[in-house]
Amino acid sequence: MPQGLKQSSSVVPIGFALRESAANTFTQSSVDLNLSPLDREVFVVLAINLDNDFPDAVAATTTNVRSAVTTTSQLTMPTIGNANCLSRTTDQICVEGAGALFAPFTQQALETPPSTLEYIGIIATNDFFVQVEGIGNAGAKGVAGKLYGYRAVASADIYAALVQSEVLSA
Repeated sequence: MPQGLKQSSSVVPIGFALRESAANTFTQSSVDLNLSPLDREVFVVLAINLDNDFPDAVAATTTNVRSAVTTTSQLTMPTIGNANCLSRTTDQICVEGAGALFAPFTQQALETPPSTLEYIGIIATNDFFVQVEGIGNAGAKGVAGKLYGYRAVASADIYAALVQSEVLSA
């Protein structure tokens, strides 16, 4: 248990799904956690699973579908190096040469942390954000996923620091 926090719920899975507003268009949605700021409630994230739609196999075109989960709103697809990015995944079909050879690839952030890691993030504001973006696809793509974690109550100083850190790093 992170210091300064007291767990107030059991582990809960939160499911979500998002589809691009149009093919190859960055699309974002927020998922409300219904946290109580008056009670200094935060959400401790234990694991995230992301499941992208498959990219289209388009002749002579490399295609991909990328998705991410972040603690703050984003204007473009974040990288896992972004301080507010909790998880990110990319599914890609690479085309070589004259388009005769297709090679599929999957790249993702650690979905389930090792047992030595207590948590992968803390969400101090009321929601988290899901992003999806396809590149080179014929149709709109989507992502579905689950975020696993528990509610906790933070001490006043820890809560203030968490909220300030999350908001200022947006």
